[in-house]
Amino acid sequence: MLPKLSTSDFHLPYDPALINRAKALRLNPTAAEKKLWQFLKTFHYRVLRQRPIHHFIVDFYCPRLRLVIEVDGDVHFTETAAAYDAERTQVLEGYGLQVIRFTNEQVMGDFEAVCQKIGEMIPP
Repeated sequence: MLPKLSTSDFHLPYDPALINRAKALRLNPTAAEKKLWQFLKTFHYRVLRQRPIHHFIVDFYCPRLRLVIEVDGDVHFTETAAAYDAERTQVLEGYGLQVIRFTNEQVMGDFEAVCQKIGEMIPP
């Protein structure tokens, strides 16, 4: 069982070996990640791209909302990948994070709905 972090904790554990890979991913986003970043870089709260957390690199992370946003391409739609994503989500939720997922098709084809869903994560 992973420890839950309190709201006063500013640090999530990460694997330092992932830093260079995260930097490389930031330089080569998918089309869907690039499109979503145009919205998230002006989001109400600061959002980080390709952020190492635990032994993973999440697509987007908003520390203030403790929110992970993932954009899933075709590689995520196999049985093996779905099981891995479920395990990964469970680990991230164990740190008190909320994970929301969108497909590339949702971001590219229904962008307004994706942005609205993310906006709904802001507390009243």
